[in-house]
Amino acid sequence: MRPQLKLAAASYDRASHRRADDVWLAEAWQRARILLVTPKSATAVEASADGGERVAFASPGDVPADAPRRFLGLVDDEPYFAATVEAEDQGWRTLRDLGSSIDDLRAGLLTSAIALEQWHQRHPRCPLCGTPTVESHAGWTRTCPADGSEHFPRTDPAMITLVHDGADRCLLGRNHGWPEHRYSTLAGFVDAGESLEAAVVREIGEEVSVAVTDVRYVASQPWPFPSSLMIGFSARVAGEQLVQPDHVEMAEAGWFTREQVQRAADWTDGRGEPDPEAELQHVSPPLSISRYLIELWLAGELP
Repeated sequence: MRPQLKLAAASYDRASHRRADDVWLAEAWQRARILLVTPKSATAVEASADGGERVAFASPGDVPADAPRRFLGLVDDEPYFAATVEAEDQGWRTLRDLGSSIDDLRAGLLTSAIALEQWHQRHPRCPLCGTPTVESHAGWTRTCPADGSEHFPRTDPAMITLVHDGADRCLLGRNHGWPEHRYSTLAGFVDAGESLEAAVVREIGEEVSVAVTDVRYVASQPWPFPSSLMIGFSARVAGEQLVQPDHVEMAEAGWFTREQVQRAADWTDGRGEPDPEAELQHVSPPLSISRYLIELWLAGELP
């Protein structure tokens, strides 16, 4: 079975034409389902039928009058908003906590809500004149009251690639911030004026000194930590090459077989205890596009 890529489903109508319609927005708010988020990017949760947790929705009367309100979209003409509130940590969860288990609608709404909250926190002033900006267009724009300029949510494109040898091995790396024996696919931000494919070739060359060919797009995933769009690729190593991690971003890198990667995926998901002698003991968690690429490769479905 083909794995599911989390956070990427188009699960609701963003209805962007409504963002400038203040009369409609005021009416919609009165009947809305409201997703509460905190400045720390957590959301309120409630118990689900299966004993787990799911995102909770509030009513307009539950939201402080001064809370920032952002219109997210419609589901069968039912409006959904996000509102930012101050809250205690207890009873609230982050997207990282919930993303693998909640349904596509809640995951999509929460992803957008957190992306907007992160952007508003990081861009409070006009980049042209420095004046504090104000929210407009239902939270999807910041407007400068001094010069009238409009500013929109930022998304930073980043490539992420599973490199393979065309046979039974893939190339994974471990950056300095991760524990030993945890590896992932290779990733990096796209430079200004650079194509995605060129970024794949450049980043892999910089991080592990390997030249790749046959670069192919696979899928993309919003990753609002704080504002990335992860663009997934596969690539094939060009012949036999020595892997040399740069030791700046990449602490270690190496080739691993399907058997090794599958064992590490099982251990990552809590199926059995890792072999302490194994170099590869953990891979990326199921929420990430990195894991999606790994699962496709394990299933022989990666282009």
